Amino acid sequence: MSYKQKTADIRGELRSLHKLNPETAKGFQALSAGAMADGALDKKAREFVALAIAVTQRCEPCITLHIEALMKAGASREELASVLAMCVQMGGGPAMMYAAHALAAWDEFAAPAA
Repeated sequence: MSYKQKTADIRGELRSLHKLNPETAKGFQALSAGAMADGALDKKAREFVALAIAVTQRCEPCITLHIEALMKAGASREELASVLAMCVQMGGGPAMMYAAHALAAWDEFAAPAA
């Protein structure tokens, strides 16, 4: 399954979960909005932090969602590579495997639509 399809699927799954737990969803959305609010770090930097945590925690759905957000925030593939190198340094072998997923997701999202 492609990363784009996985991302679409997780969004659908999250919508279903949010309908069943609207108060939890509202709380999580408020938490997310607060964490992503403008501050000392810009949006791109905060998304790189989120991606690094996703890679080292081995959360593939989080990886694809943050890759999309990073692309929208103007990140480059070279910046991504630098962050992924730190993920591998901090997370060892498992982080290396998920760093490869993150790079593959980036390349898929960057490819022209067929």
